[in-house]
Amino acid sequence: MNEFELIAEARTDVGKGASRRLRRDGKLPGIVYGTDKDPSMISLQHNAVMHNLEHEAFYSHILTLKTGDATESVVLKDLQRHPYKRTLLHIDLLRITENEELTMRIPLHYINEEKCTGVKNEGGVISHLMSDMEIVCLPKNLPEYIEVDMLEVKLGDTVHLSDLKLPEGVQIADLLHGHEEDQPVASVQAPKVMASDEAEDAAAEEAAEAAADAAPEEGAKDGDD
Repeated sequence: MNEFELIAEARTDVGKGASRRLRRDGKLPGIVYGTDKDPSMISLQHNAVMHNLEHEAFYSHILTLKTGDATESVVLKDLQRHPYKRTLLHIDLLRITENEELTMRIPLHYINEEKCTGVKNEGGVISHLMSDMEIVCLPKNLPEYIEVDMLEVKLGDTVHLSDLKLPEGVQIADLLHGHEEDQPVASVQAPKVMASDEAEDAAAEEAAEAAADAAPEEGAKDGDD
């Protein structure tokens, strides 16, 4: 069941001037494309879309688009935002079919961070190296997010894409291109302050050893005199 519904109007007046007029009227210009149909130019209520964007699931859910009497299943493919105002400039929607695979960016949810071995037992700090990733799947298998379980990650360890547990029917786009694309997702490292202290301790220890090694030689020289 689709949780999000978008009400659109077809538009024939295109171009920068037409888009500016739509925005002044509180509407958001957009386009719908995909499958075997021609692209369609549409407009939506800007504030309605902004409200939906407050929900993380909107970015990775199958959406219902109603344009007049027609209803289509779509996903969000692109958003153009104003460079400094809290407004949208354009929206791209992709039509989907049940038997055609999708390539979508899906958010990552990190779990068990407080119980992480490298944090709880070894004093490490978790670094998130990715906030989302690209997956390939059929529409029926489209997940809302992918979990990254940090429970057993130790100090100095790194979680890679290939370590993630995926829902049935879901593949990671990067890994389809080869193992060399197995990128790091998160790591547990020593805090910077601790690492700095350890470096200082090591330097002090090396200096003390060097001084100890030099002492007998000086004593030997005194003896020779």
